[in-house]
Amino acid sequence: MRLNGIKDNAGAKKSRVRIGRGIGSGLGKMGGRGGKGQTARSGVAIGGFEGGQMPLHRRLPKRGFNKWRPENYNEINIGALQQAIDDKRIDGGKAIDVASLVEAGVLRRAKDGLRLLGDGEIKAKVSITVNHATAKAKAAVEKAGGSVKVIEVKVLEADEKKRAKSAAKKAAKSGGKPAPAAKAEA
Repeated sequence: MRLNGIKDNAGAKKSRVRIGRGIGSGLGKMGGRGGKGQTARSGVAIGGFEGGQMPLHRRLPKRGFNKWRPENYNEINIGALQQAIDDKRIDGGKAIDVASLVEAGVLRRAKDGLRLLGDGEIKAKVSITVNHATAKAKAAVEKAGGSVKVIEVKVLEADEKKRAKSAAKKAAKSGGKPAPAAKAEA
């Protein structure tokens, strides 16, 4: 191999388009910028403006909503939990929660809590504390002889009363009997 024989792979080096170099180039005269006016100048960022016509992003209807304070949970499948137990990263005999999973290196950080999902299978008898568990995951853990403790979110008494009031209103509209109000925990 010689220094004068070294070259880039085919297509690796691309020469830039030289605009404004005559009509034969196809990008002469206005250089691909169209006619005169605002968009022919540099530094233009009109961004969706359609000359006074209602722009597309405002013509389309709004759908759904974004939660004000969305909670970001860690998600772990029961298969991944079993794998961590098999790899001896987690002791299956001890209680498992978010902190122990982060300490073991199974999860990167605690976030807002833990959600247990039912993909895979679990053989170990574990006691796990989570914020949410799918029915499939809960059934699989209990089938293996373990237990799933779901952390319950505390609901304010005022919110509970408001919820019961709106449920009674809905029932009155539909003509049915009002649903029994859930008892607030003291």
